[in-house]
Amino acid sequence: MKFNFLGNTGLVVSELCFGTMTFGGKGYWEAIGTAQQQEVNDLMKVVVDSGINFIDTANVYSFGESEKLLGQSILDLGLNRNNLVIATKVRGRMGEGVNDMGLSRYHIFQSVDASLQRLQVDHIDILYVHGIDPKTSVEETVRALNDVVQSGKARYIAICNWPAWIVMKAIAITEKHGWNKFMGLQYFYSLASRDIERELLPLAHDQNIGVMPWSPLAGGFLGGKYGRNAGNAAGSRRDTFDFPPINKEKTYDIIDVATEVGKQHGVSIAEVSLAWVRQQKGVTSTIIGAKSIDQLNANIKSTELVLSADDLKKLDEVSALAREYPGWMVERQSADREIKS
Repeated sequence: MKFNFLGNTGLVVSELCFGTMTFGGKGYWEAIGTAQQQEVNDLMKVVVDSGINFIDTANVYSFGESEKLLGQSILDLGLNRNNLVIATKVRGRMGEGVNDMGLSRYHIFQSVDASLQRLQVDHIDILYVHGIDPKTSVEETVRALNDVVQSGKARYIAICNWPAWIVMKAIAITEKHGWNKFMGLQYFYSLASRDIERELLPLAHDQNIGVMPWSPLAGGFLGGKYGRNAGNAAGSRRDTFDFPPINKEKTYDIIDVATEVGKQHGVSIAEVSLAWVRQQKGVTSTIIGAKSIDQLNANIKSTELVLSADDLKKLDEVSALAREYPGWMVERQSADREIKS
């Protein structure tokens, strides 16, 4: 397992991050995974033994059950809390009350306290905002996050699922007031969806912010069970939970090329897909999930695969984004600023 610095923080995290969305299986999350305590403990042991030190959860995953199971597994396995980087999130609805959701100062502080109790820890290493809240000002949210860090309840703050213009607005506010800055971005990124390359990856590079892709296998569609002429894939969550949205016809073309590349290396489509994300410029730690030990080991094994320049070229070409304005105009107008040798 290799490690990377997270942005300019000096914090070191593993190149793979273990996502715990499969823990609990309560309500909406049942289709994603139903791991209970013993299964969670078994998965976590493999994770830690592999060298992964970065663990990702969220308060909304199984309505708090994921956090509870994760926290208990740390105790059951006797893991050293100080050797783990634990991330969780705030934004989603966590109760029936009118203030049990959103990014108000009220809800942020309530949620952080509840997450700490469920995790059975005294601080969160990385606290993500889990989406936008159109009814709360960005300044109120950013100030509350700064105060959470100042209180010692979180070490760092990060963003998940915000449009690039709101991210930059939040960064400007933190700089204006001298508040704690955002050090990470967690976004959907895979061969089947390269949308963040338009605005968010350039922003991350410009601001020296780490990028943590979620769903690098596109909700299991790049897991090796789907093909152009295949029906439902037994055991894949996409059979009952068709998310995140992708262009399936284009993805079948991607699968064809990934299959070819995989055969050359003697590896699976999933390993090729994970390696491609891992090797993209700006990616700090790729979030993987698993329902079983075998699936987890296969995902971890993907770190042994290094795609060649030719492999990357083939995959890049078949998965390329359609050219859009103003991107193509920026590219066109930037050409005359290159120094010719």
